[in-house]
Amino acid sequence: MIPRERIRNIGISAHIDSGKTTLSERILFYTGRIHAIEEVRGGGKGATMDFMPEEKLHGITITAAATTCQWHDTQINLIDTPGHVDFTIEVERALRVLDGAVMVLCAVAGVQSQSITVDRQMKRYRVPRLAFINKMDRMGANPFRVVQAIRDRLQLNAVLLQYPIGSENQFQGVIDLVEMNAHYFEGENGENWVKKPIPEALVDEAQQAREKLLDALSLFSEPMTEMLLAGAEIPPALIWQTIRQATLSLELTPVLLGSAFKNKGVQNLLDAIALYLPSPLDRDWGLGTGDWGLGTGDRGLGTGDWGLGKSFLNTQSPIPNTQSPVPNTQSPIPNTQSPITHRLVALAFKLTVESFGQLTYTRIYSGTLKPGDTVYNSRTGQRLQIGRLVRMHANKREEVKVAVAGDIVALLGVDCASGDTLCTGEPLVSLEKMFVPEPVITLAITPKKQEDSDRLSKALNRFQREDPTFRVSIDPESGTTLISGMGELHLEIYIERIQREYNTEVYVGTPAVAYRETIGQKATFDYRLKKQSGGSGQYAHVSGWIEPTDEPFVFENRVVGGAIPKEYIPGCEKGFREAMQAGVLEGYPVTGVKVILAGGSYHSVDSSELAFRSAAHQALEDAIALAKPYILEPIMLVEVETPNEFMGRVQGDLSSRRGLLLGSETMQSYSVIRAEVPLVQMFGYSTDLRSLTSGMATFTMEFACYKQAAMKDDR
Repeated sequence: MIPRERIRNIGISAHIDSGKTTLSERILFYTGRIHAIEEVRGGGKGATMDFMPEEKLHGITITAAATTCQWHDTQINLIDTPGHVDFTIEVERALRVLDGAVMVLCAVAGVQSQSITVDRQMKRYRVPRLAFINKMDRMGANPFRVVQAIRDRLQLNAVLLQYPIGSENQFQGVIDLVEMNAHYFEGENGENWVKKPIPEALVDEAQQAREKLLDALSLFSEPMTEMLLAGAEIPPALIWQTIRQATLSLELTPVLLGSAFKNKGVQNLLDAIALYLPSPLDRDWGLGTGDWGLGTGDRGLGTGDWGLGKSFLNTQSPIPNTQSPVPNTQSPIPNTQSPITHRLVALAFKLTVESFGQLTYTRIYSGTLKPGDTVYNSRTGQRLQIGRLVRMHANKREEVKVAVAGDIVALLGVDCASGDTLCTGEPLVSLEKMFVPEPVITLAITPKKQEDSDRLSKALNRFQREDPTFRVSIDPESGTTLISGMGELHLEIYIERIQREYNTEVYVGTPAVAYRETIGQKATFDYRLKKQSGGSGQYAHVSGWIEPTDEPFVFENRVVGGAIPKEYIPGCEKGFREAMQAGVLEGYPVTGVKVILAGGSYHSVDSSELAFRSAAHQALEDAIALAKPYILEPIMLVEVETPNEFMGRVQGDLSSRRGLLLGSETMQSYSVIRAEVPLVQMFGYSTDLRSLTSGMATFTMEFACYKQAAMKDDR
């Protein structure tokens, strides 16, 4: 069994087309996991991690794929994540369970829109990361500009650990600024990793780059500062240790260089993953440090960002000290006698439904798991029997006899939902769930043949279970089935899967925008429900007010003196929530409302929870109508990369779509334009952009925020 300190659970994340999957393919090749390199767009079998037919067809990663490989004495559990914003949930749930990450950036384009999204996700889950500047062989590659963009746009303390030997089509290798030698990658696939003296012409530049590196690192190491002041030579071991400590404390982002497609620099990245990224022990999830390991890890049980079950844990335990020293990589495995090490706590973070049953990707945080074990789903209280355990290699499975803390495995045949906590013992504990963005686009679909209705229903139920951002609903007026998702491509992929996997052809309606309604001011309500029609009647009286808020919905109970009995308060809240489902203007869901229930009255015989639920529903509808309601529309952050000669056309077109231009950046022969544009104006934009730029421009789009919509005729 691999010691816990030699395991790295990492993800590779980036903007679309930055080379993540190409990099993953090289990692698998150099670690001996595969024996031939396949390209994402090469006409062959396709990259190992892109195994879905839709991924091969579109040439992009759609679903996060997991694998395990070995680099020297380190086991790397790797998840390759999508770069397209429509599939951002795959990145979200991968980062939710990973210990470290590699952020890939294009040496030409630098920090792009999805780079910012990925950075935000990594910060949300406090994931230490390395940055890998890829495509150093491309025309216009400039790693120094990219490093500055990382500092300026992502607010990260980015530090180059390497200096390039050549650039663009002259890129030959890298200079290691720690050991001060040159690294070249020879052989047909760059498998011969050769270290040589630094080229004479680059000695001075490399020395200056090393001095900048040491100066940046000295802020995190007193011994290094003293040695620099004394003019002493800094040993590589001290540099490695300092980089590691600053990386794990999220105070430093080491930056490496290479070209995955040209097979250069990947072995250096593998070394850096082993040297600088955390093991499960270094992340210190609060495991094995006293009674339930309270208050030690930055995601420790009960006190960290992903704290376990605060309802039963001691909330007075200290918050982790981020300045505390990072554990040595040789730290021992936690004491197996500690209570936390024999009690299972695991998170089901992703699932796929297949013909044999459900495949549930699971991260083990504590304890051990074996086939035949009995566990509990803390959300449902359901008792589950573990059948088979497998370790995934893309879409292939390898049997596992036992999984321990730090492992990422898949369970076969376990019935649970994405985000559920599996545990043993009492009391049941729950890990905090991941962030799930709301869908922004809706399509109506209908089977072309009535006999395909059952198959369509099965497909939609399965996809909704697998993907939290894919929603299915029924139009109450027409009875039509509606599917909602993160973008046109997101829904297009699911329609393709319905046709391929379920042999069901469907009619697809025009896209509809996920509008919302909200309120513009405070308003009061005082509603009395009084019905008498023979026998027991209905009576409920609620009063209070509503006001705008930044949260989707807030309910506050300020009823005193028993004006409304406590047992009816939950009914009131249910009624308020039901009224939020459809607004008074055009029936869109309502958001941004705080409801304060201040008083009311009841009848000892005719009052019931149902009566108060109905009264609250009607009261909120009446109050919303008085609170100057208005429509909100989704605004998208659009980033267009276009040749310079088309820049004016593109900017003019975005402005005509009610776009707000945020700025532009010119780089040699092309420009990057950023704008915020209403989603309703972006349907069919890819076709229009091709026409404007002779097919030479590309664009990406992601949800930015909701803003007050234009008049209906202008949408």
